[in-house]
Amino acid sequence: MTPPDLTPGSLVSARGREWVVLPESDPGMLVLRPLGGSDDDIAAVFPAFEDVQGTRFEIPSPDDLGDAHASGLLRAALRIGFRSGAGPFRSLAQIAVDPRPYQLVPLMMAMRQKTVRLLISDDVGIGKTVEAGLIASELLAQGEARKLAVLCSPALAEQWQGELRTKFGLEAELVLASTVSRLERDLDHGQSLFKKHDNVVISTDFIKSPRHRDDFVRHCPDLVIVDEAHTCVAADDHASAQSQLRYTLLQKIAHDPKIDRHLILVTATPHSGKESAFRNLLGLLRPELATVDMNSTADRVRLAGHFVQRKRRDLKEQDADLGESIEFPQTHYFKEEDYRLSPAYRALLDDAIAYAGERVAGAQGGRDTRIAWWSAIALLRSLVSSPRAAAQTLSTRSAAATAASAEEADLLGAPLTRDSADNDTQEGVDVAPGAGSGDAGARLAELAERAATLEGPDEDHKLKLLIKQLKMLLADGYHPIVFCRYIPTAEYVAEHLKTRLGKKTVVREVTGTLSPQQRLQRIEELADEAGDDPAARRVLVATDCLSEGINLQRHFDAVVHYDLAWNPTRHDQREGRVNRYGQRRTDVRVITLFGSDNGIDGKVLEVLIKKHRQIRQDLGISVSVPDEASTGVTDAIVEWLLMRGRQSVEQEGLFDIAEAQTVQERADALEADWNSSAEREKRSRSRFAQHAIRPDEVAREVTAVRDALGDPGEVRGFVRHAVGALGGVLRDDPDGSGGFTADLSATPLGLRDVLKPALGNDVIERGTPVPFRASPAVGRGEAALTRTDPAVGALAAYVLNSALDGQAPGPRPARRCGVIRTAAVGTRTTLLLVRYRFDLTLPSRAVGDRRLIAEDARVLAFEGSHADAVWLPPESAIKLLEATADENTDPGFSERTMTRVLNGLAEATTPHLEGYGDELAAELKAAHRRVRSASGEIVRGLDVTAKKAPDILGVYVYLPVTEEAAR
Repeated sequence: MTPPDLTPGSLVSARGREWVVLPESDPGMLVLRPLGGSDDDIAAVFPAFEDVQGTRFEIPSPDDLGDAHASGLLRAALRIGFRSGAGPFRSLAQIAVDPRPYQLVPLMMAMRQKTVRLLISDDVGIGKTVEAGLIASELLAQGEARKLAVLCSPALAEQWQGELRTKFGLEAELVLASTVSRLERDLDHGQSLFKKHDNVVISTDFIKSPRHRDDFVRHCPDLVIVDEAHTCVAADDHASAQSQLRYTLLQKIAHDPKIDRHLILVTATPHSGKESAFRNLLGLLRPELATVDMNSTADRVRLAGHFVQRKRRDLKEQDADLGESIEFPQTHYFKEEDYRLSPAYRALLDDAIAYAGERVAGAQGGRDTRIAWWSAIALLRSLVSSPRAAAQTLSTRSAAATAASAEEADLLGAPLTRDSADNDTQEGVDVAPGAGSGDAGARLAELAERAATLEGPDEDHKLKLLIKQLKMLLADGYHPIVFCRYIPTAEYVAEHLKTRLGKKTVVREVTGTLSPQQRLQRIEELADEAGDDPAARRVLVATDCLSEGINLQRHFDAVVHYDLAWNPTRHDQREGRVNRYGQRRTDVRVITLFGSDNGIDGKVLEVLIKKHRQIRQDLGISVSVPDEASTGVTDAIVEWLLMRGRQSVEQEGLFDIAEAQTVQERADALEADWNSSAEREKRSRSRFAQHAIRPDEVAREVTAVRDALGDPGEVRGFVRHAVGALGGVLRDDPDGSGGFTADLSATPLGLRDVLKPALGNDVIERGTPVPFRASPAVGRGEAALTRTDPAVGALAAYVLNSALDGQAPGPRPARRCGVIRTAAVGTRTTLLLVRYRFDLTLPSRAVGDRRLIAEDARVLAFEGSHADAVWLPPESAIKLLEATADENTDPGFSERTMTRVLNGLAEATTPHLEGYGDELAAELKAAHRRVRSASGEIVRGLDVTAKKAPDILGVYVYLPVTEEAAR
């Protein structure tokens, strides 16, 4: 008896099934993966105790005939089952997202670096999380990294955890102030939390303190992603203590002398208007990048290898060059709606302005002036926001009043009244500020009582206008988010909307009173309450605790700015929650409410918001307004408003300004500064728009990936066809997303059994219809239309196994043979579905050379008999999968035809199939070298070989239609 071939990639038979020998095997213990199975099914077999025989995959039986769809179903089932593709991107077979071509660019850049150091600064809402996740999953799949840490704000931690799980199959522990005690209870004595868990998502604010930082740095994973990285750099020595702590943390991670760590920084706003902050960010990647000469071509080329920055317009053009079509949502619908104060509200505002002006004018300078100033701003902003916010501010002591110095007063007062683009975090900024300072208590109390009487649309015309605008949005089918500045305002607005928008509209509020986890839960509850009723509408009222990072495009498609932000970047951030990739609507609506007669809103809108919007429209990107410049404008507005109410007070500056400046003068200064920043940004975008990777390079890799793995359309078509052929009943989702619900109660018992682990025993046993969602984020009892979803994988395995087992009971939608008469061919054409196995040797910096066995499925076709075959180009073979049967074929004739075709087929075609396999191996080797081309160290030793002989899984004969049928 000839001993079995036990080299990696060979086939053996054991335990009643066929297996592939894996590289980890040795003569005493074989590590085997079931043929066509996944890594979850890997087993160890001991030849000394078990019967192991060499085997060869058998060609089909001529009586195993199927229809015209059988070949496509079998190919799709096979490709969906692949979890170890042979291409240079090892992870793409394991993830539940189909990357857009532009999202592969950062991945290709990363693969060309010995140690990945990358700043991803693409525009808001185009998928930077996916781009970073692609790099992370690839480094982990290749063994170039062993563990992952994501640093982000606590508000985004659960979102990151969900993205890693649903899109990349990576389970990560949340390390937050609220979870660390539970996690530490499970540690062994002396064990570090970061040593125990391979993948973690960590609150940057929690881990930045010296108490936790040192342990994290000591055990920090070899791959770190930093989200919203612009909040983690200090522009100068005057930066906030929080920014300094974050920056110190990142410096320790980036410049750790013991390990050259992979570092991916993610931010849509790398500059934030400050050149020094941008350079500090670059210095985290490589110290020498902090001093690059932006006017030097050589320096720009060096930086371009580590910095990717693209706007939506760039990406649409790039995808068009690749023959792709990408549609980001557009915000063509901008509308400003104004309201006028009621007489009672007007009187309250005038009295409040007079009171604030007296306080500022009567201050004795220094600390007292600063306290009075911050109290005045707090009072005016709250009054403009809502009567409830005003009442709370008037009843609350000013934070600045506790200050011991003017500098401390500024430190305490500014965060609660400004909207800085450099806010360390959105936590706590939505608390209504106080205006009291210990005196004038009776007067403030009287103003507070008057404010409380103005609640409701009768006196609060701003609320009245909001109700009108929301009803119009809802009537047009939109689901809006209403953004407010302060918690009391959001609660007040939500309270009134719940009774005025009709029974079909669900209204909920999300503010800083909820933890980040509770906020996400509240949003999901709102979506669930609205349910599947197409007439139901949802309205979310939120503060700026939701303005950064949170992805809300699944549930909302319009934004209403109830309160104007004093920094227009905040408006971009709000709108970016819904105006992003994945938004189903092509047109997102944005409505801005402003008071035409309150003295503040109109000027803020004209000088800041509209100017910012115009620059964004001209450049296609947002340019951050320098904080100092925008603050100068808003200070001038408030100063002018206070002095307007006190005609007897001299018009002198409140900030030791030598000469008083008018609002218009400061606006002119801002515009000049802003235009200068816009010009710098335009030059920067021109310099650093990604030219390190050419479009043709991306196109080549995109084609290779889709040739091997297919695309989402193939998965959707496979599930629909397979479920229908197996007796399932489908109902399309009414939202047009491409999803559907499947009643599986009449499908074979064997299918339902294999679906139980994926969907739950109770779902299958009760016969509950199963939603197949277009989105990868699904709940219990649902499935995603992605190749890595457990339910889709189980369905593919069932279809494949039933096709390969000719004796399997019940319906078999995919068959290994078929004879089809079709107008698509003019002569007999035979299509072969062939499975190849490749032995890959991949050099790795982290673990040395790795040997892997990967699979690929290819469709080949030839005209004539196999003795004198004329082989068709691969693209012609693939087109045959779309051919339809134009004439019935007699079963007996089909079986006789297939018998003749199969007789001697394997022997005659093996030389061509093996030669084609060698060509594929050479192409794969070249692709691996291309992707790694910039670093000679990581291509040395790379090799790809095709195992002999390939498996012929399916044989399908296409015959021309008869003359009678043609007529």
